[in-house]
Amino acid sequence: MSDLRQQALDYHALPVPGKIAIELTKPAETARDLALAYSPGVAEPVREIAANPDDAYKYTAKGNLVAVISNGTAILGLGNLGPLASKPVMEGKALLFKRFAGIDAIDIEVKHRTNEEFINTVAAIADTFGGINLEDIKAPECFAIEQALIERCSVPVFHDDQHGTAIVTAAGLLNALEIQGKRIEESRIVCMGAGAAAIACMELLIKCGAMREKIYMLDRKGVIHTRRDDLNEYKKLFANNTDMRTLEEAIKGADVFVGVSGPDVLPAEAVALMAPNPVIFACSNPDPEIRPELAQSVRDDLIMGTGRSDYPNQINNVLCFPFIFRGALDARASCINDAMKVAAVDAIRALAKEPVPAEVLRAAGVDALEFGRDYVIPKPMDARLLPRVARAVALAAVESGVARIELPADYMLG
Repeated sequence: MSDLRQQALDYHALPVPGKIAIELTKPAETARDLALAYSPGVAEPVREIAANPDDAYKYTAKGNLVAVISNGTAILGLGNLGPLASKPVMEGKALLFKRFAGIDAIDIEVKHRTNEEFINTVAAIADTFGGINLEDIKAPECFAIEQALIERCSVPVFHDDQHGTAIVTAAGLLNALEIQGKRIEESRIVCMGAGAAAIACMELLIKCGAMREKIYMLDRKGVIHTRRDDLNEYKKLFANNTDMRTLEEAIKGADVFVGVSGPDVLPAEAVALMAPNPVIFACSNPDPEIRPELAQSVRDDLIMGTGRSDYPNQINNVLCFPFIFRGALDARASCINDAMKVAAVDAIRALAKEPVPAEVLRAAGVDALEFGRDYVIPKPMDARLLPRVARAVALAAVESGVARIELPADYMLG
């Protein structure tokens, strides 16, 4: 682990600090180049944009530029370490945007005293960008912050900790239930965790067919039920009228366990109580709610997923957020709505059922992958994700009325 620590520090420090940089897209070698790039030539696109703001997409980088914005109140699993400490993560997110979807992204870390200050800051700069990716903002503040910014900004605003996690979880879970011979409408789901990711995951699963009354959510105090008087407005949405209070009571006979909480909180004894052919997504990173080896030592009929790349079925946001933004930017969508999220779920699900190209197998370090218990969701390095998910999202933007330009008929078709 000490070697990994030093390697990570060296990676971020050498040969130059950080992971992203600015590059020029136009020549800037001659006096003529500079006259066009700046004064006096730059006055011409200024006049055009002043007359028609949409021309910013024509004459500037706005249409391919995303802001990755955080206040550092929920950095990975490390907690509230402040805006500046979140900068490596936000630079990493910018790296992923560029690597997987060709999107230029810049990180912005915001110091503030109140939610309103944060909202005002982001809203004031939003028009600079084609989209805004909110990141590592703690619950429940993140819900109000995102909603306010969606209402105030004319570009898509997307809190990836909520919706990216939800989309990938839903795609993998629907496939896993299909393999296990179960329907989501009939499945009993236990969710360990009640923060931003947990609530977003369960809300999207409901949009995909899950029954709210069959979802049992737990926080640090146990089952969220109607007789508790310590619930915020978001947890109240998942308060069951039940006498169950503990994980062991809730998980007995459950078809699904989704963990977005912390390490080693799901004991093997609880796994043994689940219904036949269960699905367990233990997504706490880097250490899951239960190790796959331990869960599989209890029973051999389960499908297991984690957030880690060294186990099968990695539930990772990189499977969706770059491609969702690619589609949203290309359709010039005003927002990322539920139709676009569900379209992303369906596109990711479908890809897992197709034959896997040799280059993906090589990148994954395996000889074969076939839709089944150890492969319910595509690998993050699968290059087919970009055209499939981006096209599905962009078409959903058009069909749901939030796209502001027409797409070419062959958009993302090879």
